[in-house]
Amino acid sequence: MSILVVEDAHVTDLQPIVLARPAYAITCGGYRLIDWLRRLQQPICGIVRPHLHEIQLEDHHVLAPAELPAEGFTLVVSARLVPSVAAYHRLRGLAEQHQTRVLWQDGQFVAALVPRERAAAIVNHPQELSNTDTAIAHLPAVNCELPLFRYPHDVVRHNMETLRENLEFRVAEGEYREIQDGVFAAPGVQLGPHCVTVTRSGPIVLESGAVMGPFCYLNGPALVGQGAKLIEHASIKDGVSIGHTTKIGGEVEASVIEPYTNKQHHGFLGHSYLGSWINLGAGTCNSDLKNTYGKVNMDYAGQRVATGMQFVGCMMGDYSKTAINTGIFTGKTVGVCSMLYGFVTANVPSFVNYARLFGQVTELPPEVMIATQERMFRRRNVAQRPCDIQLVHDMYELTREERQLAGEPLAL
Repeated sequence: MSILVVEDAHVTDLQPIVLARPAYAITCGGYRLIDWLRRLQQPICGIVRPHLHEIQLEDHHVLAPAELPAEGFTLVVSARLVPSVAAYHRLRGLAEQHQTRVLWQDGQFVAALVPRERAAAIVNHPQELSNTDTAIAHLPAVNCELPLFRYPHDVVRHNMETLRENLEFRVAEGEYREIQDGVFAAPGVQLGPHCVTVTRSGPIVLESGAVMGPFCYLNGPALVGQGAKLIEHASIKDGVSIGHTTKIGGEVEASVIEPYTNKQHHGFLGHSYLGSWINLGAGTCNSDLKNTYGKVNMDYAGQRVATGMQFVGCMMGDYSKTAINTGIFTGKTVGVCSMLYGFVTANVPSFVNYARLFGQVTELPPEVMIATQERMFRRRNVAQRPCDIQLVHDMYELTREERQLAGEPLAL
């Protein structure tokens, strides 16, 4: 058997958080979908947007679809599937059936076990997975309750829903030492004095090399990734997933923070998603609640989307930065490779210096971000590769129309 993970036509609705990564590499509930697929111990191939082909191979070790084995069954999985214990068990059960089946959720393709020739047809026409009126729709079908990501705020929603169960699975399968009631530490964890942990709502998992400074507060469920550092007096609560090699301070609530991102200083981050290589300046805060206490609506590419959620913060793409005392209003998106100053009262496109409070929004050339990328990488002992440089150029071109439609006077 082999695995084919596919980005369908709806993946662009997840921008800006998928501009620099495949959809299967979104962290949610402490896992990425690719992490669960690897547990099935089968060759994995992927269909992703063209600008991510090399990133897929280099960073995620996922092969091109041409590498699919010539025979046997193929487990085809939507790259937008929410990573969870339930999804893993359902996919494993599907793979073990050895008979053709298609899983649907509210008319959306979730996964299928198909013969190799059917997988080849999907490789040639992946858009068929977004259309129920295709040949795959006539295969034996099963309705399931496995959700898919549709918009960026769904990551925050499902992170809160899945984090406890995902972490309980992680603890049961891993090698952790219970250092306090409900607090599980991998080797090399360092705890400063006078830390407080609360685990009534779920476990706290500290991965290898994580460091907690003095006077930290953690309310589970929470994951602190490998080599992450919590600054003294950090307050982590109510469903936070912190990626590896991050530095986190201040107050963080119900949020996902991808690897290599820094939020070292005081300030509030709530019900938000931060991509990788982000830096939030001292005093940066976001709002995650309207003054009316009503449900939050999001604006994605000019489309108004009702979240059904009372608490929604900001969705920030990779490589973006904020200056000191930046304030981000409720339910805003921030594109990749942008610099933010002052109050952020509207969505921010990619590759801009956003200083709307001061009457100016200027375009940020990719060469500036490439130089910034090299400096950031060097600080973390990460080599800047040609594919990293090309990714910045590609993202700049992919978001050109986004800047033109932003309604802001852009200056070069």
